Amino acid sequence: MAKRRRGRHEANVELTPLIDVVFLLLIFFMVSTTFIRETQLKINLPESSGELQEVEKGTIEIVVDRLGDYAVNDRLLVNSEKATLVRALREVQDPDRPSPLVVITADAMAAHQAVVRAMDAAGTVGLTRVSITTQQPAEEE
Repeated sequence: MAKRRRGRHEANVELTPLIDVVFLLLIFFMVSTTFIRETQLKINLPESSGELQEVEKGTIEIVVDRLGDYAVNDRLLVNSEKATLVRALREVQDPDRPSPLVVITADAMAAHQAVVRAMDAAGTVGLTRVSITTQQPAEEE
């Protein structure tokens, strides 16, 4: 009687199809992922008849006058360009406080564009907590 010898087959893992599948998954996720991160500003608009809120320590204040000129923390800027405002915000930003509150105080006659430019500059610097100051309405008699 002859002994039958059973052949043992070694288990092989074919890497070529595995690499193809991983490569296709990588391409799929790269194409379907959005890499643009849009900056969003959270704006708190207090009502004019609301209560006064305390200003927290480390707050950055942007003042806009009726001509559209800016002052950051009581320091008047040389011009009203966005780049100058961004530079001034970076200078006053404390690296220990990643997201301080930005308070925008604008004259009632200031152009809307000047206020939007101030909010855009704050967003460019990475400041997302923005508040706009108002005043109590005068009581009419």
